[in-house]
Amino acid sequence: MVITVVGLGVVGGSYVQALQGLGYDVYGVDLNEDTLKQAKADGCIIEGYTDAHEIVKKSDMTIICLYPSQVLEFIATHEFKPGSLVTDVVGIKSYFLEKALKLISDDVEYVSGHPMAGKESRGYAYASKDVFIDANYIIIEHEKNKKESIEFMCQFVSQLGFKTARIMSPYDHDEIISFTSQLSHVIAVSLIDSDTQKFDTKKYTGDSYRDLTRIANINEELWCELFLNNKKFLLQSINNFENQFDKLKDAIINDDSDTMIAMFKEAAKRREQLEQKDE
Repeated sequence: MVITVVGLGVVGGSYVQALQGLGYDVYGVDLNEDTLKQAKADGCIIEGYTDAHEIVKKSDMTIICLYPSQVLEFIATHEFKPGSLVTDVVGIKSYFLEKALKLISDDVEYVSGHPMAGKESRGYAYASKDVFIDANYIIIEHEKNKKESIEFMCQFVSQLGFKTARIMSPYDHDEIISFTSQLSHVIAVSLIDSDTQKFDTKKYTGDSYRDLTRIANINEELWCELFLNNKKFLLQSINNFENQFDKLKDAIINDDSDTMIAMFKEAAKRREQLEQKDE
């Protein structure tokens, strides 16, 4: 099976590393020739290309690891092998998938995916197959998908190390991701930007501050695109957060220890539930 990974940044690079040794013929596409040379030297790809037009015509599977708008442009300007499978790693689905399905040929199977794994750092140098180990993967099912294609994707991502493959609609995906991923980035950015910088902050930080702000090292262009194209669900998640934030703030203002303790207990219980293994 010939697999081409388009975009060998931290996610695409992790894909080609995870695919190494699994028996696939893997090729890479990237605008950076040094990245392609390094991926080939690492034994992760057979060959690298700065132009994808010819290799995707020969690929049984194409994994596009680009920003949402770039994925749409790529689909619109490339011809894929008939009967092949095309997938992506885009973090928004409803808006994106509606456009993608209008662009892609009917003789190509499009299975949109979202690996819940990655790093804040950018580029192939920071890629690692280890980020996929025991991570979650979301498969977006739409009316044009064949059952066997969805089943193949479940098996395929399991080979890469993902522990679960959840199948859901694009709208359900965008709603839950607005909470579990996008809101977390909103909070991290807002927290670190709220620093008055009166003190040399780094000399007074502990694990809590570092953990909460880790993802504030953000890819500004990508996350701006993700936020704006999932505005409806993200604003809903922000509103829910603000309600809880205001509740705690009011409890502090009013010396309401009962409310605070109840909120702390509920938070601790929910956090423990996150650590429980799925049956």
